[in-house]
Amino acid sequence: MSENREALLKQEERFYHDENCPGCNTNKLKESNPGLPLKHLFYVFIIVLSTALPISVLFPFLYFMIEEFQIAKREEDIGFYAGFVGSAFMFGRALTSVIWGIIADRYGRRPVMIFGTVSVAIFNTLFGFSRSFWMAVSTRFLLGSLCGILGPIRAYASEICRKEYQSMGMSIVSTSWGIGLVIGPSLGGFLAQPAEKFPTAFSKESLFGRFPYLLPCLLISILALAATVVCFWIPETLHFHSRSDEESEDSCNAPAASTYAVDVRGSLQRYEEKGQDSQQTLLRNWPLMSSIITYCVFQLHDMAYTEIFSLWAISPRKHGGLSYSSAEVGEVLAISGFGLLVFQLLLYPMVERTFGPVIVSRIGAVLTIPLLSSYGFIAMLSGLTLALLINCASLLKNLLSVTITTGLLLLQNRAVIFLGTKAAK
Repeated sequence: MSENREALLKQEERFYHDENCPGCNTNKLKESNPGLPLKHLFYVFIIVLSTALPISVLFPFLYFMIEEFQIAKREEDIGFYAGFVGSAFMFGRALTSVIWGIIADRYGRRPVMIFGTVSVAIFNTLFGFSRSFWMAVSTRFLLGSLCGILGPIRAYASEICRKEYQSMGMSIVSTSWGIGLVIGPSLGGFLAQPAEKFPTAFSKESLFGRFPYLLPCLLISILALAATVVCFWIPETLHFHSRSDEESEDSCNAPAASTYAVDVRGSLQRYEEKGQDSQQTLLRNWPLMSSIITYCVFQLHDMAYTEIFSLWAISPRKHGGLSYSSAEVGEVLAISGFGLLVFQLLLYPMVERTFGPVIVSRIGAVLTIPLLSSYGFIAMLSGLTLALLINCASLLKNLLSVTITTGLLLLQNRAVIFLGTKAAK
């Protein structure tokens, strides 16, 4: 989609370039810099990371948090109440994602990013101060509702890169997102309840002793504040034209790319009639819709795994768990996060170029089935064998997850580009 838009803009800018339009200036910058925009992609990495970390940071200590709230009458009911706290973020995000996408397409990507990172800093900190079940649920819901970064940042990563580097831009987003989902629980596992783990540094009467789950949330909020500052440095990519010629203004003021998977446009508004036709055939674009449906199903599975793994590892062995501490869960996920970073940056581009996103996604999905089926048998082990196999299983599961996710995102982009090319003809 953004590739088709870039081609259309090149034709238009032969006759007109608005120096006051940030989108035009960004396109001019891309033309003058044929290389990979490493600085801007680094900013994207930081912003996405600060957004992904809060999603999963609570899972290693959520079991103990619910237990301290004393809302569960039985030990077996802790997981039931933990599900409400864990799902509140995604429930809020599901309600507002389309709205944030529309705002980003109308007012720009950068305002949405700034508002989202500020929301993380505020509500993630408030979650660390939670003293009741309902406070935890409400702060997580507000955090998910007001942080609509993921869609706009994907569009931004595609728009800031030249055509030949757009797959790398999308890979950076999915890598940072995957690392955040993996490193988040490790931070929560290592830093939760610091008065018990580091009594010499934190007393029980201190702030972190009275609020045992504040420390990991506060560190992520500090990163979110840093990401907010970074947002002021990144260039806007949406086009805002002041030219009185309505036709020319419309031709460049169309959104560059969809900020939500199902809200995409086929071409610039200069091709409004053809663009409307492409929107009408959007639901009949089977390559696009099939990749979106598969992505939704897999993300449901992946988020369920992310939440359940920590609860399962912490649960007592008499209930089928591993009886791990939050620190031990953090160690497992930290190892997975490091392996994920190495794989996604060094190995995945080569694998994708060799086999293509379809084959890679299929292989990842098929291998995930027996891998997850083995977790029940891994729980029967103990000692060094258990530690070795659970680390290998966790690492492999996260590698397969980010492989499938990146492959599906590339398929969506290419399907939209194909549709936009047909609409422009």
